[in-house]
Amino acid sequence: MPTTRPRHLVTETDALAAALDDAAVLWPGLSRPQLLARLALEGHHATQQVHEEQRRRRLDAVRKHSGALTGTYGPGYLEHARDEWPA
Repeated sequence: MPTTRPRHLVTETDALAAALDDAAVLWPGLSRPQLLARLALEGHHATQQVHEEQRRRRLDAVRKHSGALTGTYGPGYLEHARDEWPA
């Protein structure tokens, strides 16, 4: 089929063959190239969910610990610390 889009050549290794066989059970009637495309899109969706979960956890941690060190370093602390170092 003519296309201006890039094409990708993938060798069906034993591991990929097993993944395609498993995918064929979930999506019967699809060709192996269609299954491969479906697996790629499902994998992309899964990684987006993982990244979103990681982002949510980071934000939760920032919110939880926000302000935990408030007041630890008083006014002029940085200048005083710098004055202790040799020039």
